[in-house]
Amino acid sequence: MTPAYLVNADVIQIKVAQGAKPGEGGQLPGDKVTPYIAKLRYSVPGVTLISPPPHHDIYSIEDLAQLIFDLKQVNPKAMISVKLVSEPGVGTIATGVAKAYADLITIAGYDGGTGASPLSSVKYAGCPWELGLVETQQALVANGLRHKIRLQVDGGLKTGVDIIKAAILGAESFGFGTGPMVALGCKYLRICHLNNCATGVATQDEKLRKNHYHGLPFKVTNYFEFIAREVRELMASLGVTRLVDLIGRTDLLKELEGFTAKQQKLALSRLLETAEPHPGKALYCTENNPPFDNGVLNAQLLQQAKPFVDARQSKTFWFDIRNTDRSVGASLSGYIAQTPRRSGAGFRSD
Repeated sequence: MTPAYLVNADVIQIKVAQGAKPGEGGQLPGDKVTPYIAKLRYSVPGVTLISPPPHHDIYSIEDLAQLIFDLKQVNPKAMISVKLVSEPGVGTIATGVAKAYADLITIAGYDGGTGASPLSSVKYAGCPWELGLVETQQALVANGLRHKIRLQVDGGLKTGVDIIKAAILGAESFGFGTGPMVALGCKYLRICHLNNCATGVATQDEKLRKNHYHGLPFKVTNYFEFIAREVRELMASLGVTRLVDLIGRTDLLKELEGFTAKQQKLALSRLLETAEPHPGKALYCTENNPPFDNGVLNAQLLQQAKPFVDARQSKTFWFDIRNTDRSVGASLSGYIAQTPRRSGAGFRSD
C-alpha cells in the first residue's frame, strides 16, 4: 500500500477473511501473475502469490483500530470497511470492529466466488450469509452500536428477493460479484483459478481477453436496473417505501418446513428473532463513527506544511511529539500524494 494508492479510493476494505475460503489467505496461481500484476504486488512474474491467513499487523481489536486510524489520517474522505465471514461468533468480532471506528462491516457468505482459492475450499468451506448477518445485527443492536456503522452482506446475492431478505435480516448495503460477471459473459465454468477462462473474464491471458471477452458496460447497468425494479416492486407489495424500513421486520419472513429428514432437523427460529434497539437508537446506521482521537498534531503539521508542499519547497518543522500522538505525518503524506502534480514528484535531497 502506498499513499498514492490510498488517497484515490472511495472505500478502503480490510479483508480479514473471505466467504468462499474462510480462514485461508488468497492463493493467486503463478500463471495469473503477469508482469503488471507482479509490479503491483512487488513480486516476480510467474510466482504463485499466497497471502497469509492472518494479518500480522492485526492481533487484536486495538491493532485494528490503529490501522483504521492510520487509513483515515491518510484519506479522511474514504469509507473504511472491514470484511468478515459468516461463522459462529462473528457477532462478537463485529462488535469489536465497530468499537475500532470502522464505517462499514461486510459479512460474506460461502456462496461467493473467488479466483484465488483451492477448489476444495470453494466447494466445502464457509457458512450461509444469513447466519452471520443475523448474529451480527443482533450483537450490534444489543451493544448499542448499530446506529454508528453500516452493515453490508455479500456472497451469492443475485436477485431482488435476495436484497429484500438481507434487508429484513439487518443489511443496508449489498455486494455483488458473480451476478455482474455473468452479465458480462461469464459462463460459470468454475475455472477462475486456472487462468483459462473461456470467456476472457477471469484471466490474465491477453489472447483470451482479446478474442473471447465481449462484455459491455450497459449489460451491467441493465442488470442492476432490473434488480432495483424488482426490489421496488417487492417493497410496494409489502407496503414499504424505504429499504431501511425493512430492517428488523422479521415478521415478513416465514420459516419453511424441510423437504428431507436432515432439513427438518434445522432450527431456524433464531433467524426470525427481532433485536430491540436501545432507547433513541435505530436498527440501521444514522450517524458517523469518528475515532476519539482527532489527530490534532497531524492537522497542525498539514496546515503549516501545505504552502510549502504546493510550492515544492523544502522546509523544516519542529514539533513536540508525545506517545499519545499517532500516525504523525500520515495526513501530510496523503496530501502530497493527492494530485498527479504532487504525487511521485518528490523533493530535492537538500
